[in-house]
Amino acid sequence: MRGAEFAELMAFMAIAEERSFRGAALRLSMSPSALSHSMRSLEQRLGARLLHRTTRSVAPTEAGQALLERLTPSVAEVEDAVRDVGAFQQQPRGLVRINMPRIAAQLIVMPKLAAFRAAYPDIRLELVIDDSITDVIGRGFDFGIRSGSIVQQDMISVPLTPDLRMAVVASPAYFAEWPLPRTPAELNGHACLTYRWYETGALHPWRFDGPKGPVDVIVDSVMTVNDTDLLLDGALRGCGVALLVESLVEKHIADGSLQCVLKDWCKPFSGFHLYYPNRRHMPAAMRTFIDWMKLR
Repeated sequence: MRGAEFAELMAFMAIAEERSFRGAALRLSMSPSALSHSMRSLEQRLGARLLHRTTRSVAPTEAGQALLERLTPSVAEVEDAVRDVGAFQQQPRGLVRINMPRIAAQLIVMPKLAAFRAAYPDIRLELVIDDSITDVIGRGFDFGIRSGSIVQQDMISVPLTPDLRMAVVASPAYFAEWPLPRTPAELNGHACLTYRWYETGALHPWRFDGPKGPVDVIVDSVMTVNDTDLLLDGALRGCGVALLVESLVEKHIADGSLQCVLKDWCKPFSGFHLYYPNRRHMPAAMRTFIDWMKLR
């Protein structure tokens, strides 16, 4: 395969993954017009339309999706081979890409970022906030950070936090007007703020642990969002009751701006883990990032 043909395929993959010519152009450091020309050349050469284009969106056609699925693992192998060459460098350097939910970034990565950058100025980090349960390795990331309970068993998993716990919270002003729920069933009728995963459309379940086992509650949602910061903000403003990770709200509980209920019904679950596939020759930058995260 000639270099130009390979570049066209890489351009197609970037557009298909970003679902945007502009986003792909930024990722590849090229102009949107040059990217569009490259795509027209590839489609003409293959004799097939690979992308549906509208003024608002870009998506692979059936032929484009089939090509993308064939290319992705092959390109990942090539990228691994190239990156493994740098595994023997003495000074850690290069790009490390991490996919994680917003709360993991807030609680784990950002507090350690300044010291890490000072210690390893030649390592560049790409932090992608993704609250969905994503195949992060299949999408080209070096690491994912998720609750250990959902990390696939074929991944190497490194614990980063103790066990976590959910918390049911609302502002004192809200509870001044609504009775405090003593059991999950008493959430019925309360104004609840709920989370929906954007990619799947699924609502985050309100799941509790009682004396007789797990209890799922269908709550009355007055606001549904796909961002935990908005849930927290809504609870602080007295909009309703939110279900959030306790670590995210504990300072607000301590200063009295939020009130926690049903604590005995919220049992601990596996904390955040950093995970990645097994590699024979891990780049020094990746190894350095792992060691920094787990030791501090």
